[in-house]
Formats: sequence, C-alpha cells, structure tokens
Amino acid sequence: MLSARKKERAKIFSEFYEFNENLLLNLKYEKIKLKELAKRFPSVLRALDGQEVLSGDDGAFLRDYTQNIGKTDPKSQIDYLNGRREQLERLRNESAEEYKRYSSLYVKICLLAGILVGVLLA
Repeated sequence: MLSARKKERAKIFSEFYEFNENLLLNLKYEKIKLKELAKRFPSVLRALDGQEVLSGDDGAFLRDYTQNIGKTDPKSQIDYLNGRREQLERLRNESAEEYKRYSSLYVKICLLAGILVGVLLA
C-alpha cells in the first residue's frame, strides 16, 4: 500500500515532466490546444480539470503549475516552463529513487512477516 503511493507519485511526476517537455515543443512549433496536448497524460488532465492528484507540498506545486500554464503569451510561458523543468526533473528523480528504495523494503518486510506467522503457527 505504501509502495503503491510511492509508485503513483513517481508516475505522476514523470507524466508532468513529459508534459512539460511536450508543452515547450508545442509552444515553439505546433500550437495545439492545452487540453488536446494533455490527453496523453491522465494525471495532467485531471489536474487541469481542478482535481487533486497529490496532497501536501507536491499537490500545491502541481496546482500552482497547472494554474499558471496557458494564461500568458507564448514567450512568457516558455520562460515559465523552462524554470519549472528543473523542479519537475528533480521531483521526478527523487520520487523514482524513493520508490526504488522503499519498494524492495516493503517486499522484504512482508516476506519476513509471512515467515514469522508461519513459524508461530507451526
């Protein structure tokens, strides 16, 4: 259960990072509508619709991010998105590393708990 939350957090930040990169390219070359671009990223689409995808500081960061995109001219948006790129990359890497670190720990704890139950029942 805890591992699932860490996996979901890693997935969400990965989606937001990829969306940010696609949005930068879109602003420079294509000019596709924001919602159309977000269709490939379910977490981003939910956040754009006003739903909370994460809680706490992570949720506040993503809310701020989604509230500020698509509101100004393309040049300002590109500057904003380039500034957020580093933060999103850092959060993506941190969450992926945390998931890798703790997921194996939870598997080991469950295995040991299962062995302990087996020994107590025997």
